[in-house]
Amino acid sequence: MKAILMTRPGPVEVLEPADLPEPLIAHPTGIKVRLRAAGVNPVDTKLRRNGLLGAGPLPAVLGCDGAGEVVAVGAAVDRFRVGDRVWFCHGGLGDEPGNYAEYTVLDQRWAAPMPRTLDFVQAAAGPLVLITAWGMLYDRGRLQAGQTVLIHAGAGGVGHVALQLARLRGARVLATVGSAENARRARDWGADEVIDYREADFVAEVNRLTGGQGADLVAETVGPEIFARSIGCTAHFGDLVTLLDPGPLSLAEARLRNLRIGFELMLTPMLRRLDAARDHQLAILRQCGEWIDAGRLSLHVSQTWPLAQAAAAHRQIETGHTVGKLVLTMA
Repeated sequence: MKAILMTRPGPVEVLEPADLPEPLIAHPTGIKVRLRAAGVNPVDTKLRRNGLLGAGPLPAVLGCDGAGEVVAVGAAVDRFRVGDRVWFCHGGLGDEPGNYAEYTVLDQRWAAPMPRTLDFVQAAAGPLVLITAWGMLYDRGRLQAGQTVLIHAGAGGVGHVALQLARLRGARVLATVGSAENARRARDWGADEVIDYREADFVAEVNRLTGGQGADLVAETVGPEIFARSIGCTAHFGDLVTLLDPGPLSLAEARLRNLRIGFELMLTPMLRRLDAARDHQLAILRQCGEWIDAGRLSLHVSQTWPLAQAAAAHRQIETGHTVGKLVLTMA
């Protein structure tokens, strides 16, 4: 089968096309999936630059998000049949092969039926960002109807679905973006107020829009500087949730505000083999799939590349200006 191998940590040139044997089902509950598309996420580029998180050897196949059709099942599989369309976030961290390939094998427990209204490209864009946004807003952030939430990078991969999930929860939704076009998109995805960070101090704007109270929840996806500044526009007794390590900084103001600081890393259940937490993630995919099929939630794919051009997708991610999601396709 065709695949893309990460040969060593480094620049995009370490991603090399390869021909590999098709994987075999080794356990009774395993399913073999012919991958039709694979999502590309920032974590893929970080692993490529810095090294794998799992214990597996190099070369390795990256890519956590996949969508495809079941082509074979183990003897004890009872959730899927050959021909079923599935989507999932599995592998690609180093301990198990990822989805930059034409085939993969995984336990049936970690796959979910694809939403019937999505094609493979759209489905491959979804799992990691949907689970991440849900975790930030609903699990870590405890978002409730009527609260105000600030979502940074509202036009990005996590941001564009976070806007929609926040609206579904009945919150007042504020978003930061970096262009007039992304401001329009953010409003389409559910933002009530949009702040162009190039033209305004987002801290001052959030405080103005909330009458000086700040946002009840801030979902931070950008980096340490934005995390530190966000403390100043998070409401007293509010929540500030980040995807990243904020690094060393003073938390004196956060302490005075009695903030709850939360971290969201949706990869933890895979890395630490926390099966109950992974079951929760599958429940998230099922619920999001229902909302997608009902027309209440959508996934935006801004660009696709054939599998052999995975390096081009990584270059685009690393610009830091990607709208929605990027996806690799398999012929």
